[in-house]
Order: sequence, then C-alpha cells, then structure tokens
Amino acid sequence: MAIKVDYVLRETGTNLFRNFTITLASVLTVFVSLILVGSSLLLRQGVEKATRRWEGGIEFIIFIKPDATQEEVAALQRELEESPEIESFTFVDQEQAYEEFKQMFSEQPEMVESVEPSVLPPSFRVVPVDKRAVSVESLSKQFADRPGVEDVVSATKTIRQVQELSQRFTFIIVVVAVVLLGAALLLILNTIRMAMYARRHEIEVMKLVGATNWFIRVPFMLEGLVEGMVGAALAIIALVFFSPVIQGWLPPPTEFPLFSGFIPGGAELLGTCILMGITGCVVGALGAGVAVTRFLDV
Repeated sequence: MAIKVDYVLRETGTNLFRNFTITLASVLTVFVSLILVGSSLLLRQGVEKATRRWEGGIEFIIFIKPDATQEEVAALQRELEESPEIESFTFVDQEQAYEEFKQMFSEQPEMVESVEPSVLPPSFRVVPVDKRAVSVESLSKQFADRPGVEDVVSATKTIRQVQELSQRFTFIIVVVAVVLLGAALLLILNTIRMAMYARRHEIEVMKLVGATNWFIRVPFMLEGLVEGMVGAALAIIALVFFSPVIQGWLPPPTEFPLFSGFIPGGAELLGTCILMGITGCVVGALGAGVAVTRFLDV
C-alpha cells in the first residue's frame, strides 16, 4: 500500500492534537534539556576561549618589548633553559600573537583591523616546576627586570578558579540535561503508544485490508520527530535571542581582562545550534521508533 503525503500529514496532525497536553509536555522537556545543553557548551567554549593562553600548566607569561634586540631575547631564552625552576616554556612570536588576538576578538572586526602584528609583543609562556602561588610570584618577579622584558603576567587564582568552576558547572548541567532528554524520550514514547492504543481497532482494520507496518508507522514516527524538532527549534531561538542579552551583562574587557575573549563567536554558536537541532530530532525519532516497533510487534 503506497504512502501518500497528504495522508501522513493529516494523520500526524491529528495525533499531535489528540493528546495535546502530553505532546506539550514532551516539547517543553526537549526544550528545557536542550537549552541546558546549549548553555553549558557555550559556557565551556567561552571559558576555554578566555583562558586559552593559560592551558597546559602555564603559570606566567613574559611579554617581550616589540623592539627588543635578538641578543636580549636569546639571553632570556638561555636563562629559561638553564633555570632548574622552569619545567618548560613556549615562545610565541608576533605572528602567533596576532592569530591569537584575531581569535579572541573575532566578534570585534574593527579592533582586529586596527591592530598590526608588529605592535603585539612576543612572549615566553612558562610552566614552572613549583606551581604554588608564592613560588610563581617570586619567579615571575625574577624575570620582570630583565633587559627587553615589557611585563610579566601571572595566572591568578581567579583564572584557575573560573576554569575549575566551569568544569564542575558544565558537568552538573550536562548530567541534568541528559536526565531530562531521557525523560523527553520516554514522554514521546508514551505519547506515541497512547495514540496507537487509542486507534488500535483502526490499525487492526488497516492490517486486514493489506496495510504494511511501515504504512502504519510513518505518521506516528513523524509525530515524534515533529515533537523533537519543535522543542529543538524553540531552544535554538531562545539561545540565539538571549545570548546577546547575557553578553551585555558581562563587564567590559577594560574592567575585567579575563572576559576579553569570553564571548563565543558566530561559528561556535552555529555549531552549538546545529548540535541541538540534531539532538532534538534524534530524541524524537528514537522515542517514536521504539514505541511503534514495540506496539506493532505485539
């Protein structure tokens, strides 16, 4: 028996509104869970972007004057290599610093255009052996007065706390979101089973006249898919709408430098929205698929 589009759409609409309150509960559960997933992903991306230069155990950064001589840079590098208090270090030249600057301020193209690589200082990013705050502060002061050094910046306790808090907060949000997605899947599954049970006599008649299982399944599976898609669409709209509002609440970079690269870029937001949309569709289709398979196999 051929499947007609108008039949599928008509039956899907009927099923959606037959158990409207349960359908609404399914959509809202998908919506809330995906909002949590999207928010946690953007939060983690923002923190990683803002603290990228401090990854890998780097505890302080030695910024070199742009006009420092090669001899001064070589002397500083030699001292870092010979110091028993230094575990490792990485040299970041002006081109690399400029690439990092463009990533951090990707949402402010006018600022990127106003800066040339030649004005950005190269730097040594240093991982000390002893990472205690007192030792790091003492060691960073040791290099502050070296020839060619413009400034030495330490990873503050605040940065480390923000990174740890972000990891814990993200973990908690993801756990809650997974539980809610599981609840949404079960709600969709039960919604489909109730709809099929309510039409069990009609389904029996359809089977008797030659309707295949797929002819019966498609409208119900589309119902679950629609519930997942609507929930995901609402979550995406809310995330896109509220992201600029939340960004406006953040202190400006001039007052709190940690937030200079915190705002996720358009590509990161787009990727998060695509993931949310796919997740919503999968939850809806999976719940409906399990429901119709179990009912028709009984």
